[in-house]
Amino acid sequence: MKKLIPLLLLPPLLVAGLMFFVLYEGPRMRSQHHIREFQMNLPSVPAGTQPALFVDRLPTPAETARLTNPLPATADNLDRARVYYTYYCVFCHGDSGAGDGPVGQSYIPRPADLRNTHTASLRDGEVLRAMLTGIGHEPVLQHVVPPEHRWYLALLVRSLARP
Repeated sequence: MKKLIPLLLLPPLLVAGLMFFVLYEGPRMRSQHHIREFQMNLPSVPAGTQPALFVDRLPTPAETARLTNPLPATADNLDRARVYYTYYCVFCHGDSGAGDGPVGQSYIPRPADLRNTHTASLRDGEVLRAMLTGIGHEPVLQHVVPPEHRWYLALLVRSLARP
């Protein structure tokens, strides 16, 4: 009886080996076009094509130097800016902008202190661009912060940096 056990196991093992060969190494698999994981073969876009929908693009460094915040520094605008700051920034930069937020504590280097003289020396457009592109561990906020909230955040950062 013990001599029959290996003989009984042999046919299923042979069938499994044959199935593996046919499914993964068979002749049809060798002639198929290979696509790597996460590879996308998209057709190229014709030259001169323009986007049909609104494209949220970053301002260039030259444009950044000319940008000014269209929002006045009123109490209402700053209150609204503080609300947006709690949505997007407080977790890393902290309540006062010192870079001591609960998430920011785990980063090396720590998030920037938004109250420092370097931040105060930046132009409005530079503050906006730095916020949208991210610096260090800061996430790229261009896809997170809607355009209508951005200047409010820049306004608050400028108010934190003032002596």
